[in-house]
Amino acid sequence: MNFRQFVCMAVGGFGVAVMATAQEAENPMVVLKTSMGDITLELYPDKAPATVENFLKYVDDDFYKGTIFHRVIRNFMIQGGGFDAKMSKKSTRAAIKNEAANGLKNTRGTIAMARTSIPDSATSQFFINTVDNRSLNFRNPTRSGIGYCVFGRVTEGLDVVDKIEAAATGIRNGMRDVPKTDVMILGATRKKAAPAEAPVAVPAVPAPTASPAPVAP
Repeated sequence: MNFRQFVCMAVGGFGVAVMATAQEAENPMVVLKTSMGDITLELYPDKAPATVENFLKYVDDDFYKGTIFHRVIRNFMIQGGGFDAKMSKKSTRAAIKNEAANGLKNTRGTIAMARTSIPDSATSQFFINTVDNRSLNFRNPTRSGIGYCVFGRVTEGLDVVDKIEAAATGIRNGMRDVPKTDVMILGATRKKAAPAEAPVAVPAVPAPTASPAPVAP
């Protein structure tokens, strides 16, 4: 391989890396500001388009501001997005279709939609898995096997998730596993992508030339 071929391969590889980075950056990012710290989420519209669209509508409507994590179970998950600090359930839009058959698994740090025993009943409530929960994954399209739809993951603030998971819980308004001290969602906003850096110009590689013949003294 000559020098020019090497440079072309190197520049080509750089281009592939830039394309991959740009593709990852296209995924929507959301920051949940909680009373225990911030949690940054990356969402996957290519895997769960209806679910991500639904979640972002609630985010854009400022729906989650003032809600709490109302169900916290150690070695399982933390759930929020439906009740305020008075344990009053907020009104929601219509339920969405369950997209759990998208290949994503309920592993530690992923975010998924909460629902009732009816598969297509998710509205605004979500949960973040604090461990790998294989029992929540899609197995088959039946009511008992459809599972829970994962639509994103925590990219920053997993330590905050762990702190919430460790909160002392009790019974309130007839509901179990409610944190004794409210864990508030102070707001949920889209995270703006950082401005792209200007491309670095790659200097042209001069063609190798023969050295001049030595000049006789």
